[in-house]
Amino acid sequence: MARAASTKGNTRIQRQKTTQILDAALEVFSTYGFRGSTIDQIAAQAGLSKPNILYYFDGKEAIHGVLLDRLLHTWLEPLEHLGESENPVDEICAYVTRKLEMSRDYPRESRLFANEILQGAPNILAELQGPLKSLTDEKCRLIQSWIDAGEIAPLDPHHLIFSIWSTTQHYADFDVQVKAVLGASTTDRFETAQTHLDHLFRSMLTPRRTDGI
Repeated sequence: MARAASTKGNTRIQRQKTTQILDAALEVFSTYGFRGSTIDQIAAQAGLSKPNILYYFDGKEAIHGVLLDRLLHTWLEPLEHLGESENPVDEICAYVTRKLEMSRDYPRESRLFANEILQGAPNILAELQGPLKSLTDEKCRLIQSWIDAGEIAPLDPHHLIFSIWSTTQHYADFDVQVKAVLGASTTDRFETAQTHLDHLFRSMLTPRRTDGI
């Protein structure tokens, strides 16, 4: 149970302490994974005592649960904004950009999510099979309608979304590898990635002309 989220989150200081703990826990969990993380590590990262952490949360499971709940809302938002458009290729490429910006702005959250998935998603499987699946299926029907209308090239909508997730989240989850390979050019890696991914997906999505011109 996350006590801080209920009876102990009413004062300004308590809210600040809760935020301090959650930010420290995000750093620890995204670095070591849930199984490799301890309350002692979170306390050290937060600059607080272990009893102080346990005053606000019952344990690392409670802290992890709060972080995952917040993460899922943040993670679904870019896909929720994918909607009807006069130019579906632009609309999908805008979604790619939003996902890449998520990797740039929320790398720890991305790694937290990846760690949870690698463990078999024990804490969020219901959400993956429920809200995430429902939203993804809804957007895949929209993409399929664009395919049927000849507005984008024929492809599998689900695998298109998987491709967007994997190519954009790579820059957060494998950031160390990206920076090691790019070397001195790492400072503009998200700008060059956006240019590359925009070209990649536009090439994939743009319908091929069949009039021989």
